[in-house]
Amino acid sequence: MFAADYWIVLDDVQFTRRDYQHRARLAVLDNARERRWLSVPTHLPGGRQTVIREARIVDPVQSRRRTRPILCQHYGTSPHWPAFDLALTVVLDLFGTTDKTAEIAEASTRILLDLLGWKGQILHSSQLTARPGRSQRLADLAAATGARSYLCGTCGMKYLEPDLFKACGITVTPFLAPVEDAWEYGCEISALLALMYLSRPASPR
Repeated sequence: MFAADYWIVLDDVQFTRRDYQHRARLAVLDNARERRWLSVPTHLPGGRQTVIREARIVDPVQSRRRTRPILCQHYGTSPHWPAFDLALTVVLDLFGTTDKTAEIAEASTRILLDLLGWKGQILHSSQLTARPGRSQRLADLAAATGARSYLCGTCGMKYLEPDLFKACGITVTPFLAPVEDAWEYGCEISALLALMYLSRPASPR
């Protein structure tokens, strides 16, 4: 996402349980293999067909109370923790004003991007026109930004139909994340580990 010029929030697609829409896998600062889930319990008013923007937090007060201690337990010893904790307050305060899971998820992602100095733009799929179909929808959304390249992760490359993008004048560009040091488990855990780790001396090999 940091390498992209646009982030289109898919707020009108079906919410998927046991995915990353309401939870993140945290890794311990000094041991990336030691992990736990940080989840925001979510209620789906429309059952399995509920779209992401309609999903509701079961207990915002309890979720707010749990979030900071868990993050502090994992990353409180990092020199970057004070700056992150200050930014985290914005997200925690949102738990008192909204019960929408999507708003909390978007706000927490925005914070990470802001801390890293991302200069891109954020759009929402519900405000753009796109045809149905998994690949067609993504191609249309990318075209709406005037994109000439669509950055696609390794999982997306397994199902994406490049010809639909080509028809829109867009090249599908495979994106491979770094795999060394803090990024070794980047595809499996929250980016918070890398954010906190990069301020620390490299671990001896």
